[in-house]
Amino acid sequence: MTASKVSTNNPIAFPASSGLDEETARSELYGLLAGVLYAYPAIELIAQIRAAATDAPAAGAFLEEPWRNFVGVTRSMTDQAIHDEYEALFGGMSKPEVYLYGSHYLSGFLNEKPLARLRTDLNNLGLERSEAMSDTEDHFAYLCEVMRYLIAGEDVAVANLTRQREFFSSHIQPWANLMCDDIQSNTKAHFYTSLAELIRAFMGIEAQGFDMLV
Repeated sequence: MTASKVSTNNPIAFPASSGLDEETARSELYGLLAGVLYAYPAIELIAQIRAAATDAPAAGAFLEEPWRNFVGVTRSMTDQAIHDEYEALFGGMSKPEVYLYGSHYLSGFLNEKPLARLRTDLNNLGLERSEAMSDTEDHFAYLCEVMRYLIAGEDVAVANLTRQREFFSSHIQPWANLMCDDIQSNTKAHFYTSLAELIRAFMGIEAQGFDMLV
């Protein structure tokens, strides 16, 4: 699986659009999160977000308010402003202002035991990091790509709800909100503050859904 590559060829619809089944909507949203967090989002992806529908099929539907806010903020900012914000938050030659790595939030350090456990679980799933990806596997974007694979993959022995629940509860749920806290508390964040709001809402819905499987 090449987790560093995200397709931006298809128009983006509201996450709960009646034209998308729930699993497809989940898969596409994980792909979108990966696309805007692994690196500065491609100009084509930003354009698709700006053009995305914001009206839910029914009032109060799945992620309606955070999605509308995210699209609205994207429309209000230039490509360059979004690029500069990404660099200000996540770039830099040494310590970034906001970390996107699970090990940082789970152990306080990078490349620690949480990453080793993740690599073991990825190996058990038959997955490995693409050679084209320079970041470690505990990068939030990579984890989103894994979830997308577990939702949309063709191998039902791996791509199923049980595997999704196990991976989410072990490697995403324990720290996703901590990352969102760091993003939203940073005064340089605008585009990514709205994204963090969307992530927080989506992670909550995912957690509720998986709890119902127990």
